[in-house]
Amino acid sequence: MEGALSFFSPSPFSSNRSNLSLPKKPLSQFSSSRASIPKVSPLPRSSKRTRKSDVRISPKTAERSRISRPLDSKKINIQKLNAEVSPHRAVSAVRLLRIEQGGAFADLLNEKGRKAAENEMSYVERTLGFRTRDLDDRDIRLVTDVVGGSVRWRRYLDHLIMSLCNKERMFTDMEPLLLQILRIGFFEILKLGMPPYAVVDENVKLAKAALRPGAGNLVNAVLRKLVSLKEKDSLPLPTLEGDDHAQARALAVIHSHPVWMVRRWTKFVGQEEAVRLMNWNNSDPCFSLRVNTAKGFKRVDLVNRLEDLMVPYELSSCMDDFVRIHTGMQIVIQAGLLKDGICSVQDESAGLVVSVVGPQPGDAIIDCCAAPGGKTLFMASCLRGKGTVMAIDINRGRLRILKEACKLLNVTNVVITTHADLRLYAEKHNVKVDKVLLDAPCSGTGVLSKRADLRWNRQLEDLEQLKHLQDELLDAASMLVKPGGILVYSTCSIDPEENEERVAAFLQRHPEFVVHPVHPYVPPDFITDKGFFFSNPVKHRMDGSFAARLVRSLDYPC
Repeated sequence: MEGALSFFSPSPFSSNRSNLSLPKKPLSQFSSSRASIPKVSPLPRSSKRTRKSDVRISPKTAERSRISRPLDSKKINIQKLNAEVSPHRAVSAVRLLRIEQGGAFADLLNEKGRKAAENEMSYVERTLGFRTRDLDDRDIRLVTDVVGGSVRWRRYLDHLIMSLCNKERMFTDMEPLLLQILRIGFFEILKLGMPPYAVVDENVKLAKAALRPGAGNLVNAVLRKLVSLKEKDSLPLPTLEGDDHAQARALAVIHSHPVWMVRRWTKFVGQEEAVRLMNWNNSDPCFSLRVNTAKGFKRVDLVNRLEDLMVPYELSSCMDDFVRIHTGMQIVIQAGLLKDGICSVQDESAGLVVSVVGPQPGDAIIDCCAAPGGKTLFMASCLRGKGTVMAIDINRGRLRILKEACKLLNVTNVVITTHADLRLYAEKHNVKVDKVLLDAPCSGTGVLSKRADLRWNRQLEDLEQLKHLQDELLDAASMLVKPGGILVYSTCSIDPEENEERVAAFLQRHPEFVVHPVHPYVPPDFITDKGFFFSNPVKHRMDGSFAARLVRSLDYPC
């Protein structure tokens, strides 16, 4: 599972690749389609605001307003402009509110650039009842940082907010918007290191304008208390003491992760390594760009463009077509590098999974859970115009996006999109191909540094349903492999139960398949003792991914 790779994708930073929606509501996020964003009802505002019923309009005035509607609309917008409220904080508060209500994602300012910023301001107006000045480039970067950081550090921030409230019920009964404003203030002071006096003043203004004067007073009191405690280095954080469970709860607060994840990682890799992993998840994400060789570009062309744009970069040490950037993604987007098809956003770990598949000109390949299409496009470019990649996915809308991306990257001649449930497709069609890639729906625990909200959308109970789905998809994918052909099973999970254990269970059910070690396809540092590919986020400084290369014996009938 990897982020979208082209200008046409819903977001180049998302990682929500799947073929099937799971039946239970908590797992609805595993569908490859994003939920539509619900409208947010306006929140209560100051009682001093004039009500419509207080305004009397004469019939003649009403008639004039119907004739000159464009002029009146402009005046209304001017009247709704609040020049005192910080635009990045207003947008961040509303976006955080929408994320918590389940209709939005943390990666808001993406390849749509200015249009995305305008859309966010329209949500501010509908939710708060006023607009601020438009977002400039600095504001856009701040919104991205504040929203992603506030979501990422939510457990840590909420612990401190609750500790600083006079009563626990004050926190539990707090209005959702007020809580978002406090989270923003705490994050800006504690993690962004902004001047405390400015943070207090600006968030008080937002609370007063969006809610009421009393809300502003509360924000002022709580933030000033935070500043005082920070200056004394006496923040009320838990200490590591007690049994394993107690220590896991403390670590979950300090490093802002679900307790079940902390306990699970501590069990598998030990506490010290679990802390390193959580620190990686909380760090600013690094993005990789893959040059589009199918359109005739080379990595040197991409490097030259990045140098012209003064975007710092480093060449990938493991993939010839990839470049890493730590900052400047908005510059890359606004310069049109994605829209013009020069490059795509794709993590090196996803590229290494494609290397495990080993696509060669003339191959017939099936990508079983193709949306959003990153690996499909990379495999298609490797075919050099000879061969086919059939992209199967259950979501018709995302397949349309993939088809548009194929046009942009000049690989329409080798990609075939098929809208289907993989399990039904494999039963109904007697199709056998050279290579099959199953990039299965998974917990996504390897991409938590990029998906700020993902850690809060996963439950331990989800793993059982996911494992069952992964088994079903593996069985279906195996039916599409010809004798002597290759089946690659991959995830963006770091959990052994979704990786090695799924492969072991599959091999017990399907003795016609054996492990084909990945040694010829990826650097030795990425190869496990059992011959699988695995990228460790802490060790390799990229997303966590797993891939097993399995070969179907010639001795077993199809």
